[in-house]
Amino acid sequence: MKTEGGSTAAKRRAGERAAEAVEDGFVVGLGTGSTTAHAIRAIGRAVDDGLAVRGIPTSFQSRQLALEVGIPLTDLDAVDGVDLAIDGADQVVDGETGAHGALIKGGGAAHAREKLVDTAADRFVVVADPSKLTDRLERPVPVEVLPDAHTVTADRIEELGGDPTLRDAERKDGPVVTDNGNLVLDCAFGPIDDPDELATRLSRLPGVVEHGLFVGVADATYVGTDDGVEVRRY
Repeated sequence: MKTEGGSTAAKRRAGERAAEAVEDGFVVGLGTGSTTAHAIRAIGRAVDDGLAVRGIPTSFQSRQLALEVGIPLTDLDAVDGVDLAIDGADQVVDGETGAHGALIKGGGAAHAREKLVDTAADRFVVVADPSKLTDRLERPVPVEVLPDAHTVTADRIEELGGDPTLRDAERKDGPVVTDNGNLVLDCAFGPIDDPDELATRLSRLPGVVEHGLFVGVADATYVGTDDGVEVRRY
């Protein structure tokens, strides 16, 4: 029998714990990423056992996995609301600061759709392993931009103190293209002391579709560990 590595086991525990919060009749936002994939698989097993839910995927990836495990799908236009959204994060502030619970998302270039679904949910829980926790956000912030505006928007981001880099695709020539048909700038700002202020400034820039700062959105983070799951509530 193959033994899981600590990080893989931690992700699985976090995802499966979040899936336990899904109740019969729920509309569930299905996030993107390796940790959320464990939640989607767990929800699929519950559906096999008779749980009635509808899922709203946030990316092509999460849609394909949900279909594979048998979760009935819908979209925001067809429902009155979203009961619960489950999603991962690239960084989560875990400390006694005003930014406690702030996130950076967008490593999978799905943050525009993710933010739409996560903010529409009555409750949004993050699933993560301890490597994603930080005292202060410092990873580059993914910014989805209109293709025709990416150079102009990059200049404006530099004026805000950022260092934008157009994200290149892997195993193909050219940049990453999002599910929405846009491009992604990964914008390094160094340590971010005030994520809320930076989020506001980025949102005001013409050409920006959405950025990966999620401030005041998450209700809780389920942190998978080698021993179990720790819950941070905000």
